[in-house]
Amino acid sequence: MDHDVFDGDVYDGADAPGVHNGMAATGLDGVAWQKSRHSNSQGSCVEFARLPGGEVAVRNSRFPDGPALVYTRAEIEAMLLGVKDGEFDHLVAG
Repeated sequence: MDHDVFDGDVYDGADAPGVHNGMAATGLDGVAWQKSRHSNSQGSCVEFARLPGGEVAVRNSRFPDGPALVYTRAEIEAMLLGVKDGEFDHLVAG
């Protein structure tokens, strides 16, 4: 793999030292959070931000100060391809 992961999933890339899974989203200074245009007005959405080292952070829009999960670009790509292929449709089917 092409990402640097050390000590319990702490991402220690040259551009983003100390970035790790579960860190407070507010600790990711200078990133631009983006949510889907399909999000509803009650704030029920997931937000994504590209980090300086190329990783992608994810947070819950209802808790913007809460934890951020950090994924590699390859992990996000695999998830997006699965979503596009309908692999997760059963999670929201009524």
